[in-house]
Amino acid sequence: MEKTAIKIVEILQKAGHAAYFAGGSVRDFLMEKEPMDYDIATSAKPDEIEDLLEKTIPIGKEFGVILAVEDEHHFEVATFRSDSSYSDGRRPDAILFTDAKEDAVRRDFTINGLFYDPIKKEVHDFVDGQTDIHDGIVRFIGEAHERIKEDHLRLLRAVRFKNTFGFKYAEKTKAAIKDLAHLVDDISKERIQDELTKMLMHPNRSHAIHELDEFGILERILPEVTDCKGVMQPPEYHGEGDVYTHLLKALHDIPAHDPDPHERKHPKEFASKEVVWATLLHDIGKPGTFESKPDRIHFDGHAPLGAKMAKEICKRLKFSKAETSKIIWLIDNHMAIAPIPDMRRAHQVNWFLHPWFEDLMKVHYADEHGSHPPDLGLYEKIMELYHEFKDEKLLEDHFKPLLKGDEIINEFNLEPGPLIQELLVELRHEQIEGAVKDKKEAMAFVKKYLESR
Repeated sequence: MEKTAIKIVEILQKAGHAAYFAGGSVRDFLMEKEPMDYDIATSAKPDEIEDLLEKTIPIGKEFGVILAVEDEHHFEVATFRSDSSYSDGRRPDAILFTDAKEDAVRRDFTINGLFYDPIKKEVHDFVDGQTDIHDGIVRFIGEAHERIKEDHLRLLRAVRFKNTFGFKYAEKTKAAIKDLAHLVDDISKERIQDELTKMLMHPNRSHAIHELDEFGILERILPEVTDCKGVMQPPEYHGEGDVYTHLLKALHDIPAHDPDPHERKHPKEFASKEVVWATLLHDIGKPGTFESKPDRIHFDGHAPLGAKMAKEICKRLKFSKAETSKIIWLIDNHMAIAPIPDMRRAHQVNWFLHPWFEDLMKVHYADEHGSHPPDLGLYEKIMELYHEFKDEKLLEDHFKPLLKGDEIINEFNLEPGPLIQELLVELRHEQIEGAVKDKKEAMAFVKKYLESR
């Protein structure tokens, strides 16, 4: 991707235009991180960009942005510009094509306002972004309040960058975020969800959520989470404190890779989007089910209530139907796994066969780590059973039916109907339990089952 991006810069420069890498790719390069993508800024006008590059898409031509497609990679190539006012708090009302310096000062943060010439290997820094990268500071370019008013999403981006990079806020940046927190109300729900997801997918996720709360932003976008403050839990199981503290601790203790010892040879990423969201929301039903009884505090029914509330959150934040279904299933079932070790083998396998079972156990792992003291006994017991079944290749061997419905009908002179399905289900359970191992034993079981009716 980098080589292809350099090729585009070369084409533009050879045609007499200034052209540089811009924004996040320069920041990442200076921080010795691998850039996720490469944006290119240039003095070439949109029509000139289209003429010079072989395949382009005018995704934002009115704002000077052309998408270049080269070697199966996509690059945003944008003309240097300055912006007028932002009446909608998102897009400029008008733009003026200009030079690199003017383009830099209209950007959001100093760490994102840098340019790099990959041909001459020179950094162009008009906003002192290199100093802020070195010092670890997130600072708005120019007047902080004005930068936020131009694009309200910058409220969330500031929190994300600060926590992703482990930086500090410049004092004026921090003050402006707190002063203008209410502007988050005007951000589209899709953009809010996207920024929150990026925060939640990073290991500093709990710190980011805590700072959103301190700024007064969290209560405006996820009031169901801040409603968990002050909702106390049984101290013998939750020495960490209230439900809100538990949620943040559970988020904090999500590991980067699967801690399951059976996966150590091939470590897997632990946290998917649905897992981190389910972890954040898994106990939001507790405030509505809180009951202090003589023995201890109870939250009977908090899982189904939480799932119902999570469904509304997912709808509000424009999650896809598939993401919504998985998140609410994980929350609805996070308390349902406790009986698994004592279930019949067949019922255990029904859980183990579920495509979201491993993610459900990840939510349980985070839930237990969010409690003080943590008790991973149930997690370890269930995962041992799960791997025992996997090691025995139950999914392959124990689910090849020993008998078909037609065979039962012919052998026992039965009519097609519900009884045949009932027999097949019971036979399957016996097969999983290991009580029936071959076709002869299967026929004997069916005969005995029919005689007992």
